[in-house]
Amino acid sequence: MSGSGIASSHMDSVIRDRLNATHVQVDDISGGCGQAFEVIIVSPLFVGKNTLMRHRLVNTALKDEISAIHAFTQKDYTPEEWQKKLQQ
Repeated sequence: MSGSGIASSHMDSVIRDRLNATHVQVDDISGGCGQAFEVIIVSPLFVGKNTLMRHRLVNTALKDEISAIHAFTQKDYTPEEWQKKLQQ
């Protein structure tokens, strides 16, 4: 990975693999250059963890990817929280 950024598809597959995610939404907000992402991650690994613990888990799992880009914003949900959100 060079300074050219990261493909959204790569970020999606890495999140699914490393965080056991059941739903992932990756938005490249850098105009397609792969330098800034907003992601939604739904994973059973988040059950029983507060927001800070979830963010730390994601940041650790994606350390190399996050260090290669300029901006990373995450919203993390358990599967149950995600279902409730979808029903709103």
